[in-house]
Amino acid sequence: MIKGGKPGRLTLEAAKSVLRGVGMRCTAARIAVIQALEAAESPMTPGSVVDFLCEYGFDKSTIYRSLTELNEAGLVVRLDLGDAVRRFELLPLENDGAPEHPHFMCVDCGKVVCMSGFDVELKGRSRKARSPGIMSEILVRGHCHDCAT
Repeated sequence: MIKGGKPGRLTLEAAKSVLRGVGMRCTAARIAVIQALEAAESPMTPGSVVDFLCEYGFDKSTIYRSLTELNEAGLVVRLDLGDAVRRFELLPLENDGAPEHPHFMCVDCGKVVCMSGFDVELKGRSRKARSPGIMSEILVRGHCHDCAT
């Protein structure tokens, strides 16, 4: 596992298996990016992935390209939360391509946190209420504990 972050559950062999499962070559950069995202506490910006992996000798463009390729392959989701900052998150292997949990974003400091373990249910107020479309992300905005005090 790569140093830092939470203890990773995704071993080298598991990362290779995930890549092979979608027909991708098992490059060192792709494996490192997958393991970095898996170890992260919350979605990562491309810059934070670069910072996390720079000590291993990966250049910025290789990491950016790997994030894009992993997103296109359906292994990683790119979150655009309306603040002009792209964030990436490793999807669970059995997922349909959308995050399985909502995210919380602090309107003061911009910190984004996964709300794993939370379920959000949207109900129409009347029988005639109709969904405006296919929802792909639930985002809760507010003030984090640090900024609220």
